[in-house]
Amino acid sequence: MQSCLSDRISFDPAVCHGKPVVRGTRILVANVVGAVAAGETFAEIIEDYPSLTEVDIRACLEFAGELTAMESVEV
Repeated sequence: MQSCLSDRISFDPAVCHGKPVVRGTRILVANVVGAVAAGETFAEIIEDYPSLTEVDIRACLEFAGELTAMESVEV
């Protein structure tokens, strides 16, 4: 599957303090990932955020996965 991050996720200091959002919206990637983690289905998330698509939700999850792959935690 080809990455859709550049098409779907954006960062702009003037929008939500520069936090990652779904492009063209003020929907935080963190809110979408949190909804998935809470057990919401894609359909439920789209019901809550009608401007989202399934591709947007998958891009948020892909973003979270790539971000955690770059992080390391010292124990």
